[in-house]
Amino acid sequence: MFLSCLLQPLRTALLATVLIGAGVPAGIAWAAPDAGSAATLTPQARIEKASRALDAVKRAVNDADAQETLKTLVDQASQAQRDAEASVQALQPDLEALDARIALLGPVPEGGEDQDIARQRKALDKQRSDLNSDIARGKLLAEDARQQSESIEKMRAQLLGEQLGRKVASPLSPTLWREFAQHLPDDLSRLQSLGQQARDGLSRATAKHGWTVPLAGAVMALLMVFPLRLWLRHLGRRYAASERAPAGRVRRTGLAVWLLLVGTLLPGLAAKLLVGSLDAISAIAPRLVSVADTFVVATFIAAFIAALAACLLVPTRPSWRLLDIDDLAAVRLRRFAWGAAWLTWLTMLMRAVSRAALTSNVGTITLDGLIALTYVGLIMSMLATLAALHRRRSAEAAQAEQEAEAAGKPHATRGSRSGWLVVARLGGHLAVFGALIATLLGYLNFAMFTAQQMVWVTVVVLATQLLMKFADDFALWLLAPESAIGRTLRLSTGLPPGRLEQGGVLVSATLRVVLVIVGITAVVAPFGNVSVLYDWVQALAGGVRIGGSVLRPSSVFWAIVVLLCGLALMRVVQRWLTETYLPKTDLDTGARNSISTVAHYTGIVLAALWALATLGIGFEKLALLASALSVGIGFGLQAITQNFVSGLILLAERPVKIGDWVKIGDQEGDIRRISVRSTEIQVGDKSTLIVPNSELITKTIRNMTMANALGRIQIQFSVPLGTDVGKLRGLMLDIYAANETVLSEPAPSVFIDSINGGLVAINSFAYVPSARSVYGTRSALLFELLQQCAANGIALVTPTDIHLVRDPQP
Repeated sequence: MFLSCLLQPLRTALLATVLIGAGVPAGIAWAAPDAGSAATLTPQARIEKASRALDAVKRAVNDADAQETLKTLVDQASQAQRDAEASVQALQPDLEALDARIALLGPVPEGGEDQDIARQRKALDKQRSDLNSDIARGKLLAEDARQQSESIEKMRAQLLGEQLGRKVASPLSPTLWREFAQHLPDDLSRLQSLGQQARDGLSRATAKHGWTVPLAGAVMALLMVFPLRLWLRHLGRRYAASERAPAGRVRRTGLAVWLLLVGTLLPGLAAKLLVGSLDAISAIAPRLVSVADTFVVATFIAAFIAALAACLLVPTRPSWRLLDIDDLAAVRLRRFAWGAAWLTWLTMLMRAVSRAALTSNVGTITLDGLIALTYVGLIMSMLATLAALHRRRSAEAAQAEQEAEAAGKPHATRGSRSGWLVVARLGGHLAVFGALIATLLGYLNFAMFTAQQMVWVTVVVLATQLLMKFADDFALWLLAPESAIGRTLRLSTGLPPGRLEQGGVLVSATLRVVLVIVGITAVVAPFGNVSVLYDWVQALAGGVRIGGSVLRPSSVFWAIVVLLCGLALMRVVQRWLTETYLPKTDLDTGARNSISTVAHYTGIVLAALWALATLGIGFEKLALLASALSVGIGFGLQAITQNFVSGLILLAERPVKIGDWVKIGDQEGDIRRISVRSTEIQVGDKSTLIVPNSELITKTIRNMTMANALGRIQIQFSVPLGTDVGKLRGLMLDIYAANETVLSEPAPSVFIDSINGGLVAINSFAYVPSARSVYGTRSALLFELLQQCAANGIALVTPTDIHLVRDPQP
């Protein structure tokens, strides 16, 4: 029976964890909606229920004079607002369905209509009128609840300011201690009466139900705190030190998070189990219910503080320590952390007991003053430890510099202080100074608030820092190219390692931003209402209306997932085409590239349309978007559109294709890639010429290899008139025949181009398989021609060298 208590939500505990920094008592009720009853109620019934709840809040707000009461009223008003908004949202589809049915009936004919149709029209009109009334009532109720919640929040802020600014007698004044002594016997009597109620309730419950359930709960709580907690801590350390643990920094931060979870949850759940076992037999007196709840919450918070210090400091294992401090400081700071945990636990419990016992006001003030002074002493001790750590580091750095100078070696300059250390010391000194001055002047509420906020802010900052480190390490490890998931993604999608690393960085940044927002919310929660954040998150989850569409975070998430899956599927299909199917066809390289490129962009378009459909954006809205884009295309995107259309024409008509040797302007080279925007041409010096596709469509280009064109070699030179041209012709034909690149068909030819000025102009042609071979083959033929002409005594005409000589002056 008592085990069912473990299944109840820990929402109250988590809320009080956020509010403890303000000194707000832990027994605050959270107005959580009854999910089971809300699911069975109709929207109209939920609106009526929310209206009654809001009326009760309005009646109770005038008599509320405590932070706890106002907080409960704010929660109830916010819940009424959420119920009203949910009811309105649930009624909207019914209204749209009725409008569609009425539209099918059409307008009323001039000559009247059939009685059955008229009767249906009347019934539909009445239903629509009723729905409109319910929706309007729900909207008005939601707005009224929102305004009421804001009004109560202002009252809470004003009351908090009054409490912090309330002045009482100074602890140095005898008046305070005189009044405390006068009320002490009465307060002790009230505490004894509360203790007697606790004993009586336990006695009656055990007499009726026996000790089996409480003893079983206590034994199980002890087992959870000691053997189970210690075994799980040992298990985590052993796994982190094994080879099965992930490599890198995630091993260390993951262990720290594991120790934080184990150290926080097991003691808190043990306290919950113990209280649940007593509540199962009704052993808790009515006035002690809030004390029992505070006991559970305080255990969670104290365990969280102690576990956070243990996983960050790790005094016995310096290599696993996440903070940059030495062993001595780690040991001392852990002791102070344990002191802060126990002090927080005792503070919450004593204040809960004081409220339950209805002790005097002066007793509560004295207790708050003692708690504030204890917090101040604890903070001063921690600051002294940090100052000693700084002095030790400075002395070690100075000694290292002296030793380096004595040895004549270069030494590193003394580093600057750690940023978090400087901020912690400065904030601690300010908190201690403010708390001491406030305590001496009699502002005990402000003193305790300042001291508790210093401890709470420190805990939140350290916890956020730890979780941010773990989120960063985990995201980078999860999407690392060499990890198991990274290798799977690379093999299945073909993503390069750099893209996976970029994805890990983006996931890490997203997680860290979320953690920073949560940390800031936890820090500022004592000054406001945490349910405001809950309302904002719920409103965001409900969707943001943009025009006629509702954009929901879940839809955005699934649209991103669909887009990624579509792109991955597109890559798989494209890889299958390029590596498996197309090589087995008779298509050339250019045709394969055209099919692969078209499939690539078609896959991208289909994936984008699929993602937009997941977002709820229909094709009619895409048509409006295309109309809007056409205006931009007409003004500023003409060149881009022209290149895009030209690329489609190149891929379809294929006037040039991959592997063609083309000449455009004074540049010529091989076409290596054709995309929808530009074409890449590799020129002779191995550089890449990127040509917009519109240039290849609108201008004249020379395709030297279109339709398997041959390369032609032309050699022209002149010889003297007395040269044996028959011998020269046979010599050149032999040179052509001896070259393996020169084709025998078409056959090489040698011609006399002209005879002029005592010179014979020779012109010859030969053919090679490809235009790419022309330059190299022509050079080889010229080398061979010069050697053969020299060996056979055939003189080639050299340029005439003319020298002008002037007569000397007389």
